[in-house]
Amino acid sequence: MKLNELKPAPGSKKNRKRIGRGQGSGYGGTSGKGHKGQNSRSGGGVRPGFEGGQMPLHRRLPKRGFHNKFATEVAEVNLRDLGRFEAGSVVDAQALAEAGLIKGSFDAIKLLGQGEISIALTIKVDRASAGAVAKVEAAGGTVELI
Repeated sequence: MKLNELKPAPGSKKNRKRIGRGQGSGYGGTSGKGHKGQNSRSGGGVRPGFEGGQMPLHRRLPKRGFHNKFATEVAEVNLRDLGRFEAGSVVDAQALAEAGLIKGSFDAIKLLGQGEISIALTIKVDRASAGAVAKVEAAGGTVELI
């Protein structure tokens, strides 16, 4: 088989509909739009969501909740999850992402004190609870707030 012998699968290629190109094409005259009416006119049709004057669905449904556009997305990391790191290593956002402890994008990373830690680590996070900092320092590690 050569490149010049390649052909598309039978029936996969279809000619586009050429409207307004004479009666013989089958789409001449009214160009497939029928006779008269709003949709036959130039620029005709209604905007998305318009239901002919009936109260549209997005206005019939009740409004619920509130979205705070100033809210910060905080990733939470507990002490029990940090046992997979080697003693003396630096645990920062990149290390946490590589270990699969945080996924996606966040505005901040917070260290929480759930669980125990027995190895000395240098942890660099945006926020940390007082209990987490006490447990890390008791194990011989440090917590650096960025």
